Amino acid sequence: MTTGRRTGRRAGRRGARARQQSRVFYLCVAPWFLGFLGLTLYPLGYALWLSMTDSDGISPHSNFIGLGNYKELLSDPVTRDSLLRTGVFVGAVVPLSLIAGLALAVLLNRPIRARGVFRTLFYLPAVFPPIGAAMAFKMLFNRDSGAANGALGFVGINPVTWLADPYARYVLFMLTIWGCGNSMIISLAGLQDVPKELHEAARLDGANAWQVFRRITVPLLSPVLFFQVVTGVISALQSITPLLLAANPSTAGVTSVPQGDYLYMINVFAQYLAYGRFGYASALLWVLFLIILAITAVIFKLSSGAVFYSFEPEAKK
Repeated sequence: MTTGRRTGRRAGRRGARARQQSRVFYLCVAPWFLGFLGLTLYPLGYALWLSMTDSDGISPHSNFIGLGNYKELLSDPVTRDSLLRTGVFVGAVVPLSLIAGLALAVLLNRPIRARGVFRTLFYLPAVFPPIGAAMAFKMLFNRDSGAANGALGFVGINPVTWLADPYARYVLFMLTIWGCGNSMIISLAGLQDVPKELHEAARLDGANAWQVFRRITVPLLSPVLFFQVVTGVISALQSITPLLLAANPSTAGVTSVPQGDYLYMINVFAQYLAYGRFGYASALLWVLFLIILAITAVIFKLSSGAVFYSFEPEAKK
């Protein structure tokens, strides 16, 4: 009987401890959960409802039109063209930024003098405020007083209107790739995790520098590169950098963005802020959300045989 009482007390204490741990867990999770409900789930639901109305963002009354906005965007040439431009933008800046960042990481992973200084200098553009970077590029490529046209004039070439069509897109590409310091830092961290013994063994077997890089470094770095591809694609699809390069970088000047820089998110901003079509703009955002999900799923599917993990991911066990 005494043994039974002791066992019961122990079970009671364990139960009380488990309940206390559960309360602490829910108490710690509650702020995040409330933030998720208020700052993520509710805005998503509200935007979905808004996308099925003709709301102008000002009038308290709006009409429910069902899938009308979605039907319109499927036949809207402005939306279609902006989506195509965004696809070109993503296809250009993501691989170029990845290659530039990896090349810098490989160079700065070597034992050279003042390596820390060079790493800092190449990383600085990534932490530079986007507005400041855009202003610097606008000054650099100004038609009348920019250094770019000054260099062209020095060799006898007429000034170029860089910030207007058809050259504006190239300035946008350069500004985006200029901030490849993030890619460099992530790749550099991955390179430092590659075992040097593998490089030494490959060189003893007669492999040259390119073969070592292609056969050993890149496969071991593939999870890092894969992460950069996914996040880079998502970020580029949502880019609003063209607005910062516009002649009037404000909500009122969103329609002054050059045609070549009129990306999908610029169209969303124009529908919201210039035309007051909150319902249509919300539909555009929901379509972009689905596009990002689909592209991310495709990237994960295609990466199944191209990404080498030193351990087996939990999802594949």
